[in-house]
Amino acid sequence: MSATAPPAAGVRTPWEDLPPHVHAAVTDILGAPVVHAATQPGGFSPGTAARLRTGHGHRAFVKAVSAQVNATSPVFHRREARHTAALPSTVPAPRLLGTYDDGTWTVLVLEDIEGRQPHVPWRRPELSRVLDAVADLAHALTPSPVPDAPLAADDLADQFDGWQRLLEEPTPEGLDPWTAEHLPRLAELAAPWPQAVAGDTLAHGDLRADNMLLTDDRVVFVDWPHVVRGAPWLDLLLMLPCVRAQGGPDPEELFAAHPLGRAAEPDAVTAALAGLAGYFVHRSLQPPPPGIPTVRAFQRAQGEAALDWLRKRL
Repeated sequence: MSATAPPAAGVRTPWEDLPPHVHAAVTDILGAPVVHAATQPGGFSPGTAARLRTGHGHRAFVKAVSAQVNATSPVFHRREARHTAALPSTVPAPRLLGTYDDGTWTVLVLEDIEGRQPHVPWRRPELSRVLDAVADLAHALTPSPVPDAPLAADDLADQFDGWQRLLEEPTPEGLDPWTAEHLPRLAELAAPWPQAVAGDTLAHGDLRADNMLLTDDRVVFVDWPHVVRGAPWLDLLLMLPCVRAQGGPDPEELFAAHPLGRAAEPDAVTAALAGLAGYFVHRSLQPPPPGIPTVRAFQRAQGEAALDWLRKRL
């Protein structure tokens, strides 16, 4: 039985605690001062994530982070700004309204979507809506509308080598005996993953419940810093261990029943899944990054779910 994932949560910075020059920059983008801000839960960013309302009654969503809090987060915010701006208007994603970047603070001002995150633990009707939307998303993003998006084989190269890293490092505390015994086989299974995930579909790359909003008539996908070009089924595969870790059904059952999963080459799926499991297990054994205290437990739960799924496929 896989571990239950903790809530996806970083250490949020309230809107009110942002420096005055950041407030001024957001005012310039929105054309009016902010009169109300509500910090939003969910997600691993250690910065600000807040719904705003201006004195003119306009709404927006702001994401802001300082390199002093976490050196990596501004890089992801810049990527998200670039990718979101490049998405076609037909893709169910928030529109980018403006950015501010002074080298320390990086700020994104986005369309505010009137919706809510799916319930966790997952509920079947909401999961069905999301799975249908993932199929539609893959169709809308094939061929990739962002031609300079990184290839999955390149962008994930330092992530999907987790089993090989564990083979080369001293066996860490917390690695279960079965996994420790089968590390060579797991590394062998994962080795062909770069060829397995090849394709020209733009994948979101980080589909989790906290990166989705359910509206009355659609599913909107938010947070786009991790896009890659890969196989049409890549987003589905990356998402399902998290669904399982958050109380969802068996990933193999969901993947086999999904149109993207049915069209996938089985050996390619197994190789990619082995690489994904190695990523989660290896990362879960590392110290937590600054400002994101729950991410390792979250990765551990996903790693156990992915490994359980892989063992069923074998």
